[in-house]
Amino acid sequence: MMQRRLPAEWEPQDAVLLGWPHSGTDWADMLDRVLPVFIRIAVEISRFERVIIPAPDPDSVRSQLTEAGARMDRVRVYALSTNDTWARDFGPITVYQNGAPLLLDYGFNGWGLKFRACDDNQATARLQAAGAFGSCLREVQGLVLEGGSLETDGSGTLLTTSACLLEANRNPHLDRPGLEQQLRQQLGIDRVLWLAHGYLAGDDTDSHIDTLARLAPGDRIIYQSCDDPQDEHHRELTAMAAELAALRTRDGQAFELLPLPWPEPCYADDGHRLPATYANFLILNGAVLVPVYNSLQDEPALAIIGRAFSDREIIAIPCRPLIEQHGSLHCVTMQIPQGVLE
Repeated sequence: MMQRRLPAEWEPQDAVLLGWPHSGTDWADMLDRVLPVFIRIAVEISRFERVIIPAPDPDSVRSQLTEAGARMDRVRVYALSTNDTWARDFGPITVYQNGAPLLLDYGFNGWGLKFRACDDNQATARLQAAGAFGSCLREVQGLVLEGGSLETDGSGTLLTTSACLLEANRNPHLDRPGLEQQLRQQLGIDRVLWLAHGYLAGDDTDSHIDTLARLAPGDRIIYQSCDDPQDEHHRELTAMAAELAALRTRDGQAFELLPLPWPEPCYADDGHRLPATYANFLILNGAVLVPVYNSLQDEPALAIIGRAFSDREIIAIPCRPLIEQHGSLHCVTMQIPQGVLE
């Protein structure tokens, strides 16, 4: 009998897939501002594990990372054109099938047909063909599904949002029970915890869970709170906090909730609100990379995440330029679990 399991992000990893900005992406007019962020992310990942980078100009990427001091023996760059940099959503979702890793290749349609995604949708297949994932098998799935919409504890529980997974342009042929059935079969999960509240202004993803609430070891949930009653997010994020408090662990207990502080509002030059969130952190083998925004709340956020991951180094990554395109640190990365590259 086939047994599948979706591992938690804090389990051992072989590598991290990192999207890379170039002139063909929406970063074209601000490459000078955003490239240092991607370089810093790659350098920090390389301290702990391998980093896999698709980019149209591999030599340029290698040169920049060498100059920045990356562990180049852990850097793999593949000549590949992408529409954008959001590897969390176009990269593979890896499960273990009877103990062996299997890459699940889901459809990516630009978050419900909002943006062009022709190259991004082929990225996993092209990277596999180039040898980026060793000899690991890839299985194409019949769903549109993005990694940023999924949180798991590695033990069969999935946390997600109805605003994203039930959005009309993702999988219109499936209602909630039908989608749950597909997720159970494909991911090996047996519990789906749905959130109906929570959003960030400026977010293009229809409320990806990785911008709002993250599972952590020991039946903990780290979530983005808002304590400003005058802020437009206050009602929705307070309602989300109440939903999280009502959730129960497999043993019937309440989760331990760790609220993240609310950063001061960030705005683009044209005045629209940008989706700054501390929940969009990346867990590595020996560290957690945390997005910070030059806010007074940066240090308190780092301390809270450090409580949940006391066994890892907590590293602040200035990500203010990243949110100009409405995503943050976790969104541009996808972990590759242990065994894929072996």
